[in-house]
Amino acid sequence: MASLSEQLSPLLLSPEEAAARDVRGRIDAAVLVPLYVADGELHAVFTRRRHDLRRHAGEISFPGGRQDIEEEDLRDTALREAEEEIGLPKDAVEIVGALTPTPTVMTNYAIYPFVGVIEPGHRWLPSAAEVAEVLELSLPALRDRHERKRLVRRGVPFRTDVYTADGEVIWGATARILTDLLERVAPVLA
Repeated sequence: MASLSEQLSPLLLSPEEAAARDVRGRIDAAVLVPLYVADGELHAVFTRRRHDLRRHAGEISFPGGRQDIEEEDLRDTALREAEEEIGLPKDAVEIVGALTPTPTVMTNYAIYPFVGVIEPGHRWLPSAAEVAEVLELSLPALRDRHERKRLVRRGVPFRTDVYTADGEVIWGATARILTDLLERVAPVLA
């Protein structure tokens, strides 16, 4: 049987294809979408941001952040940020592809998501400054709990795609990235 990396790689964009796509947003950022198999199911690693942060407080996201050095490869940005935010060593991740870049509406970021395969059972070291909690969620469970929902943010109501698992609600750019991921890896989830 093919390894997880061999199964996922042909379903994803290459990092070069993703980097070549132009996306609205004046600040480039990258996230890592860490995946692993446990109990026969594909899981992804997310963070819950601290509630006292100025931007995206309390939201669920993939580990990542903005590109600090303009020439830095966005894959390196994603790996560096994952190590800083959740203590995932760069050498513990095999980047197997990328997802469609997505913009953020309020903060004007262009987010480039990179998919990495990791081993299960990591001991997470969340950044006390940014991360309230590290979440490991089953992708089939998230897929099965997708809906369009009315949310209110800053007094403005809107309808959006959300995913719910273990009481966690994922929406916004993270939900858009998750939708792309679930569509691409559907053959592996079947």
